[in-house]
Amino acid sequence: AQIVESGGGLVQPGGSLVLSCAVSGTSRSLYAMGWYRQFPGKKRESIAQITNHTTIYADSVKGRLTISRDITWHTAYLQMNNLKPEDTAVYYCNVVLVRPKGDFGELYDIWGQGTQVTVSS
Repeated sequence: AQIVESGGGLVQPGGSLVLSCAVSGTSRSLYAMGWYRQFPGKKRESIAQITNHTTIYADSVKGRLTISRDITWHTAYLQMNNLKPEDTAVYYCNVVLVRPKGDFGELYDIWGQGTQVTVSS
């Protein structure tokens, strides 16, 4: 399986961007899709995650970012509104899949290559 991310770029404060994350090359079930971001010199942090049953957001992005997925479950989106300079980071897509093991399978994850988002005037 592989992930292709797109949608990053330069945007002015208050602007919007949509990131997309497309999964291909696998027929395995997807348990969850999520977005992380990483600031220079910092650890990667989770900002949004979507499963069949729920969506979860970090407090720092609630109300401004929305995660969604298409009906095939192979593409996820991150709608980012009212962007701030402090949102400048590399954004990564993370996908959790299920591989056969035992009675319930085993979860494992893969990462996208990352896309730069820069918020600046």
